[in-house]
Parts: sequence; C-alpha cells; structure tokens
Amino acid sequence: MKKLKRRVVVTGIGVITSLGKDKNIFFDYLLQGKSGISEIPHLREAGCPVIIGSAVTDFVPLNYLDFKEVRICDRITQFTLACAGLALQDSRLEIKSLDPYRVGVYLGAGIGGILSFEEQYTRYLKDGSSRVSPFTVTMMIPNISSAWVSLKHSIKGPALTISTACAASLNAIGEAFKLIREGSLDLVLTGGAEASLTPFVVSAFNNMKALSTRNLEPARASRPFDRERDGFVMGEGGGILVLEELNQALNRGATLYAEVAGYGTNSDAYHITAPHQEGEGAIRAMQDAVKDAGLSLEDIDYINAHGTSTPLNDRIETLAIKKLFGEHAYKLKISSTKSMIGHLLGGAGAVESIATVLSLYNGILHPTMNYEVPDPECDLDYVPNVAIKPAGGIEVALKNAFGFGGHNAVLVYKKFHS
Repeated sequence: MKKLKRRVVVTGIGVITSLGKDKNIFFDYLLQGKSGISEIPHLREAGCPVIIGSAVTDFVPLNYLDFKEVRICDRITQFTLACAGLALQDSRLEIKSLDPYRVGVYLGAGIGGILSFEEQYTRYLKDGSSRVSPFTVTMMIPNISSAWVSLKHSIKGPALTISTACAASLNAIGEAFKLIREGSLDLVLTGGAEASLTPFVVSAFNNMKALSTRNLEPARASRPFDRERDGFVMGEGGGILVLEELNQALNRGATLYAEVAGYGTNSDAYHITAPHQEGEGAIRAMQDAVKDAGLSLEDIDYINAHGTSTPLNDRIETLAIKKLFGEHAYKLKISSTKSMIGHLLGGAGAVESIATVLSLYNGILHPTMNYEVPDPECDLDYVPNVAIKPAGGIEVALKNAFGFGGHNAVLVYKKFHS
C-alpha cells in the first residue's frame, strides 16, 4: 500500500540581511524596491577592484547570543543562530515540548567560516603557530552552524549541512521537506547563511569575471535580466524557516505562512561553473518539482528566479523557463530578490524562499529592480521596478537556485488552503 504523504507548512521565519533583521521590515523594503547594496569601506581600504556589496551593518551578535558563543562562533554561525532564534520566536513554538529525536536541523552553506580562517591564517603567518586559536577548526568548518543550532536548542534529530554552492540552502529546505513529508521528522529548522564579504573572497570572484564592477552606482549594480547587467553583487546574511507537519501545526494554532509542495534537484554534469547552455538541468529540476507537487505547469503563477545579474545565468534561466512553460512563460510573473540584496551565495535560497513565502502570504510580489534596458533574450515579465498585487492572487510559486558545479534545486511553495 502506498504511504500517504504528509503535508508540510512554514510556521516560522527568521531573516537577517542588509534590509533588516525583521521579516516584516525586510519584506516591506523589498516591496519598496529599496537597495541594501552600498560601498564597503574595508574593501576600499584593501584596494579591491570591487568595493560594493550587500553588508549587514547593524548586526549586534550579543543581542542574540551569549558572550561565549560570540567569542567562538564565526559570523556565519552568528547569523544562523540569530535567525534560528528569530524563527522559533516567530513560530511561538516551545521546542522542548517536542520529541527531540523528531526534530532536525538542515542548513546550507557555500563557503563556511572563511572570516575565521583568514583571521587565524594571518595570525599564523605573523606570529607563529602558537598564536592560532584552538577554536579555529570549529569556527571555520561548514557543518558547525547546524551543530550549534542543535546544541543550543537541544535538537537530537539529524543536524546536517549541505554544501552545493549557491543552491545549498534551497537544497537544505528541500531535503528537510522530504523528511517531514515521509514521516521521519515532524519539524525542521532549515535554511542557511553566508558571511564572506572579505577582500580575498571578493577578489577571487572578481577574477572569475563574476562580479559587477559598477562601483560608482552600488544601488544600480545588481540588475537581473537587464541588457546592461555585468555580474552579481556579493551579499551576506541568512534565513531560517520552521518547517512543520501540518496537523501538528494546526493543533497548536500556528501561523501557516505557506505550504511546501514539491522539490526537484539534479546536476548538470556539464561544466564546473557555467550552466548547461540549453538549460537542460534547470528545466528538469523545475519540471520535477512541479510533478512532485502534483501540479501542472499552468498552475504556476510566479517564479522567484535565481536571477543573479550575470550575463550567462539570466539568459539561460530565461531560456529554461520558456522551453519548459511554452506560451505560459509569458503569463508568469518573475522577480529576482538579488536585485536588492545581492547574492548571499549559500544563504541565497533560504532568504529568497522567505521573500517567496511572504509574497504568497501577503498576495504581493516584489519587483526586480534596475530593469531598465530590455534584453531581447530576457523577454519575460520580471515585475520591473514596481511591486504588484496580481488581481487573480498568487497561489503557487517556484523558487529556483543554481550553483557552481552544476547543482540545480527548485522548490514549489503554495498558498495554504485547508
């Protein structure tokens, strides 16, 4: 007998970005088209050729963590712990009332604790091996954020970190969703973060020709799907969602922000950094996610795009959407959150999922900012520059994420209906 699939809902949200540390402020700024991208002083001081980014400038770790945690946690872990606390607070959940082995932590990270690595390696070169902190390893390894969240909240189910570059946190949410749906877990804290706005990392991405060099116009630098796009803008921050089995959520009167309905993931097996030139993997991931949700392509209203603002990604993502959806592609609303907060690398899928979920919950779509010069190869409706409230509402959304290495991940989110 086929096992009945359980329904999975989002019941808590925690987000920290350059546009705020509160989900409502974050979403309101997105609707306003506000940019969180600016000049980064330490990049200018280091003589970087790219000096702009989307930095979290008003984050006070001691507002969320105790002194010991701040001292021995990298910034990526500080973001993660803060977001997890905000998400649990938002969910109004007393997590200790649950079976700790039925609760999990699934996080995504692209780079991990690079700030701690750079700091300690510099100390090693300057002062010798005896001056390297004994906490270096546990500050820089990518899995440590999930370990810290499980430790702080006494979660004894699986606590895993997925590292699939820019698809990492969307993969994490997708895998968490599957575990709840199949009955292995009842609740998962899931999402991801990134904190790698260092001169070294920025220089590395810039030398790949991946970054925008529009230093004199920071707020206009990230311009997904625009013909004059010249690369992405690096960002930092994180997002955590509480995913929960529906009946448990209903029984405790939780806020049901949206339903997670389908998941598709695969690998291009094509190129180490470039997407498949015909969008093959992206097409299949979107197709699989829609099929997994038990929906048809015509059911999709909105796509929160990967939309990096690189010449290649935006063209290939648009091509994939048009190939899969056919004429329906021109009826879809599409937007890129990265146009305002830049690219959070491993944390992008989580933060942009939060934008997607809040769009469904509020019935409003944020714009793609800086879409000024149409590109003949990017000719869909990207909700240019002004938020909209579709007359027919928003019922079903896709969230895309594609990472270096050919990793593709797509989730289907639905407006919750009983």
